[in-house]
Amino acid sequence: MVVASPNPSGAEKPEAIELPVIDLSAERTEVAKLITKACEQYGFFKVINHGVPEETIAAMEEEGLHFFTKPDVEKQRAGPALPFGYGRKNIGFKGDIGEVEYLLLHSNPLSISQSSISISDDPQKFCSIVNGYVRAVRGLACDILDLMAEGLWVQDPSLFSKMIRDVESDSVFRLNHYPPSSFHHCTTNAVGFGEHTDPQILTILRSNDVGGLQICVADAVWVPVPPDPTAFCVNVGDVLQAMTNGRFMSVRHRAVTNINKPRMSMAYFGAPPPHARVTAPPELVTPHCPLLYRPFTWGEYKKATYSLQLGDSRLQLFRK
Repeated sequence: MVVASPNPSGAEKPEAIELPVIDLSAERTEVAKLITKACEQYGFFKVINHGVPEETIAAMEEEGLHFFTKPDVEKQRAGPALPFGYGRKNIGFKGDIGEVEYLLLHSNPLSISQSSISISDDPQKFCSIVNGYVRAVRGLACDILDLMAEGLWVQDPSLFSKMIRDVESDSVFRLNHYPPSSFHHCTTNAVGFGEHTDPQILTILRSNDVGGLQICVADAVWVPVPPDPTAFCVNVGDVLQAMTNGRFMSVRHRAVTNINKPRMSMAYFGAPPPHARVTAPPELVTPHCPLLYRPFTWGEYKKATYSLQLGDSRLQLFRK
């Protein structure tokens, strides 16, 4: 097990960062402005009054925890993750060897149905709950993406969201389970998932009331984000950074384990179809802000993510 890399020598331990909390039930124009500002300043924010039913969230959390408490031999029937299914992973690179087990599912309902057979003793129930949750958070992601387009004054307000509404969307849903750290003699928690940016458009994250998420701010300082079981955490992905011509930032983040408590997170990664062309709209390209990234397809970018090690800057490969 590898301990989380420290902050720069001599630096004081950073205080937890309070991300912007945005009430989606507020006046729409103001919400769009707040989201735009949060994406430019932090790349992360939280949303409340999001419209995802609490019973939908609770049912998904219950199914996830039930799976991860099974004996290893039962969990392994749902693996190996190639790429979908159950996996245990050593993330590797930059000292970040992860201690995480996970379920990765494609967001397509048929794919979820097929995967459920090896995951659950009641596949029909598991399938229904996962599909219900994915449908709800996809709707939330689309609403947020439309608000982003409005905040950027993009002519087509569905420019971003239509990519994940597409029936061929490559969006995925991932459950991560971080067991309590076994590195008890050390006061620093071990890495659960090493530093990275999310390659997709947008991530909608929910976790239980256990800390672990950290984001990288100026001067490579790692700052913890306090858990908030009442909100969804939203972060910009690499594709959205490219489509906003660098206005929105895809920020490095990681997860560390808790010494005493297990942590489970549920992440929906909204992605375009593999053939979708990714480029910034004309409204965001000006003589003062020329196009930063050459056009590419999600399939090309996804292939590039697998050719690099975790922590490498993938968007740099597509700079103009």
